[in-house]
Parts: sequence; C-alpha cells; structure tokens
Amino acid sequence: MRRLLFALLLLITLPAAADLLGERPNAVIGAASVGGERFLPVREAFRLSLIESPPDTIRLRFVAAEGYYLYRDRLHFSSEPQGVTLGQPLLPTGERKHDEYFGDVEVYHNILDVEIPRPAQASQPFTLVVTYQGCADKGLCYPPETERLAIPSAAGAEPAVTVAPQHPAGWAWRELALFFLAGLGLTFTPCVLPMLPILSGVVLRGQVGGLRGLSLSLAYVLPMAACFALLGALMGLFGASLNLQARLQSAWVLVPFSLFFGLFALAMFGAFELKLPRRLNDWLDRLAGRTQGGSLLGAAALGVLSSLLVSPCVSAPLAGALLYISASGDAVGGGLKLLALGLGMGAPLVLVGAGGAAWLPKSGAWLVSVKNAIGVLLLGLAIALLSRVLPGPATLVLVGLLSAGTGLFLGALNLSVSLGVAARLRQLIGLLCLCYGLACWVGAFSGADSPLQPLRAGAPDASIAATRQDEWQTVSQVPELQRALADAAAAGNPVVLDWYADWCISCKVIESEVLNQPAVVGKLAGYRKLRFDITASTAAQRALLDHYGLFGPPVIQFFAADGSEVVTSRVVGEIDQAGFLAKLPR
Repeated sequence: MRRLLFALLLLITLPAAADLLGERPNAVIGAASVGGERFLPVREAFRLSLIESPPDTIRLRFVAAEGYYLYRDRLHFSSEPQGVTLGQPLLPTGERKHDEYFGDVEVYHNILDVEIPRPAQASQPFTLVVTYQGCADKGLCYPPETERLAIPSAAGAEPAVTVAPQHPAGWAWRELALFFLAGLGLTFTPCVLPMLPILSGVVLRGQVGGLRGLSLSLAYVLPMAACFALLGALMGLFGASLNLQARLQSAWVLVPFSLFFGLFALAMFGAFELKLPRRLNDWLDRLAGRTQGGSLLGAAALGVLSSLLVSPCVSAPLAGALLYISASGDAVGGGLKLLALGLGMGAPLVLVGAGGAAWLPKSGAWLVSVKNAIGVLLLGLAIALLSRVLPGPATLVLVGLLSAGTGLFLGALNLSVSLGVAARLRQLIGLLCLCYGLACWVGAFSGADSPLQPLRAGAPDASIAATRQDEWQTVSQVPELQRALADAAAAGNPVVLDWYADWCISCKVIESEVLNQPAVVGKLAGYRKLRFDITASTAAQRALLDHYGLFGPPVIQFFAADGSEVVTSRVVGEIDQAGFLAKLPR
C-alpha cells in the first residue's frame, strides 16, 4: 500500500513537472488549441524601458508578460541619426527551443536586460531605435515592433530612467493551488503527521470542536502561514534585486540551483537531515515550551515559532520553494505562493480543531512514500532547470533515468508470484514508468527532445505539406485582398482567410496539422481560400490588422456569401483540428 500511494502521488505531480520542463502549450514547439483567446497589445505584452546605467553603457530592460516571449535573433538596435556608432549589444543566452519547422531558436521569457556599449565619441544625445518581435505561448505571433527611445547626452547627464517597468505577476490560481497541495503533502510526512495530536494538545488544550476549537486552530495556522508569506516576499525581493530571472539564463546559476534541488531530494530520501544550528534550535525549543496554548494570543505565538522550527521533512522542500521563488524575482507572487503553502500545511490542524480528527489518516509506513514522492518531484525540478542549458536529447536522458528509477523502485521487475492485487497494480504502474523511461532513452538517441513526445524526432513527412496547396490563393497587398474578397462576394462564394507570415511558427503548425488534413480539406471544399501574407509587416498590413482589432497571425476569418464576416467563427491563435472544425460556420 505504501508504494501504491507513492505511485499515485507521483502521477499527481507529473503535470506540474511537465509544466516546469517547459512543455506548456507553446508556440515554439507546437501549442494546444486555444482558439478565441484574448491577447495583450504588443506594448503591454513586451514593456521596454531604459534603466539606470553608467555614461559608457546603455541599459535596456524588456519585461515580457506571463505567457509571452521574445526572439533573440529578432532584436535589432540602431541609432538616429545613423552617424552615431554603438557597440555590439550584449545579450544573455536565451532558452533553447527546437522547432520542427524553424529548427533551433532562442527565446526570452520574463525579464531581459540588454547592455549596449556607448563609445566616448557617441556622447551626444540621439534616438535609439529598437526593433523586436515576440509571440504568446498560446499561439499568437506579433509582427516586428519598433520603438524609439531618447538617449540624453552622456557627458554630465543624469542616468536615464524611464517609468519603472511593471513586473508580470509571477503567479496564477493554478500555481497557488499547487503550492497549497504541496503544503498539504508536506503534512503527511513521517516527521509531521505524528506530531499533529501532540501539537493539537498544546494549541487546543482539549478544546477540540466547536467555534472555540476552530478559532484557536486558525489563530495558530494564519500567523504561521503569514510568516511563510513574509519569507516568500523577501526571497522574491532578493531575487529581483539580483535580477535572477535574467541571470537564470546562465549555466553558472542554473547548474548550482539544480545541484541544490538534487541535495534537497537526497534529504527527502533520508541521506541526511536539514536542521537549524543546534544552539538556535534549542533556544527556539525553550521559547516554544514557555509559550502557553489555549488562548488566541498563545496559539498565534506558537504559530510564528512553528514557522521557524520546521522539521527536516519540511526543510528540504521549503528551501527548494524559496530558491524557486527567488529565481522568479516576484515579491507579491512569492508571498502568495508561500502563504498557500503554509495554509496547506495548517489545513489538517484546522480540521482537528473543528473536530474532524477522525477524518485524518493514521500514521504508518506509508508516510515514507509521501516523503519519497516529494524527493522525486525535487529531482524533476532539478532536471527542469538543467533543461534550459542542456541539449534536448540530454534532458530526455535525465527524464528517462528518473522515470526508469521510479519504475524499478515500484517493483517493475519484481518476479515474485505471491503478490497481492495492490502490489500487482503498483507493479503495473512501475512497468509503465520503466517503459516510458526506455522510450525517453530511445528517443534521445534518435534526436528527439520532447518529454511529452519522446519518440517523435525529425521533421514531419513532406508528403503532408503537399496536400491541396494549389487551392489557396496567396496575396500580400491590401488592395489585392480587398479585390479578392469583393470578387468572392459578387460571385456569392464564402471565404476562408488565413493570415500568415514566414516568421509565424504557429502559422506553420496550423497549415500542416489543420488546414492540410483531409477532414478539414473536405469541410472547406465550398470556400474560396485566401492566404494573406504579412511577412513584410508593412504599414498598410498593420493598418488592416488594426481595422479588424487583431495583433498578429495566426488568425483565420470566415466570410459569408454576402461578404460579411462571421465573427463568432474567428480563430485567433493556434488551434488543433478538432477545435477548428468546431469553429466552422454552420
């Protein structure tokens, strides 16, 4: 039963691990269906500002909103007038992504700091022209955007500082829920759950159940969670001051962080224990012993002290969470995440205080499995960080090693014939983990790099792209498009209009995996098919985007036989075949 529970906990953590490995719906690697999504205007998705810098350097900061990213090779810097000479921009290494259509690309999420050397002869004021391009994770690519920044004279001038960039919120309800569940999971460890009856006796003093018991337990839990929240906010500020988000693009930061997570995982496996220094621990123990429970103030004081006297079972995951939050550079998000963690840890005590102790599971050897599951998750975090600097196949090897090891631990190769039903089910889960690990290794040596598709390697079959391309009429000028739409309306033909650009990865995905599929081709048989190529991103093309209230491709519009758009069927962002068919006008 112990190993079966461990397997179930591992399955629960797999979605979070996949998310941390960067396998969220992402336009770079092929996103999931998100037709009809609302997207930010380009200058809200990517905020550009000047930050404080010495006279011989121009420092720029891009802040990409959550779920958006910039392309490294689309960043260009020039000056007006053109006679001002600038040094080579210094760009950190981006996140490496392999796309089956565009090959290897580098992208930047969150915060990007750029330094441009300013030679002594370029001390006069000028205008810096910055061109950039980015996409949304959910499948929308923006046309290249150009901004102009006024650079003051370098001689005797104050450092140029614009309005401070707004940091994207580094949290979402799903993340808070995961931290709450993580805190709840930490409670069910062998050095925390057995202490609940003792702790409830100190805090509640026999006043279990009813409003009084609930009030005392809340008075204990809320200050404890508030201390965790304060710690998370401080770590977020600490990470922001060091700009760890930008620095985490470097192997010099990622590798030590990964090693820390690996050490924390070993602590969860029982290799060693993390504790406060003995003198500090003894002093806090004496202070907690003198604090009286049974009153709201006493319970609150015990809650604060308990947040400092975390057990070895909590110390390793908590330290890992603090590293993760410091890397986010988000004080508000960090505080909220650790608040959720603290509330999750305190939820069982609130249940005890309300008289629901009978609902809690009893202590037993199964608690060790919970501890081991947390260790596996920490190893997954370590691999997730290393995936940013390792080649995709190398990451796949590590994922396979973790999965195969988990499968062996669950008894995948146990040849005993006297296993019970629970043991057989555990062995089946172990076999699945082992097979997945082997698939990861085979895929890695075949050139694959996606943990979600370990056996998929190489470019798609060229025959797929050969289906009915001649049926699409491609235009790039606005007058051409307007004439084609007018001709279709005059002939009474409905139109499907595909907004396309060579730099739009999601456009390639939709073209190959949706528009060229036999089921879709059949459904579009009665339509006139137009493809509007906005690769050049001219002023007229951008004006037409504004006219329709669009930000960029991919977009698919449907026009009825009378020439009016069927707005309810408009597709914005990447979409799969099923979603596209559901959007077709009836």
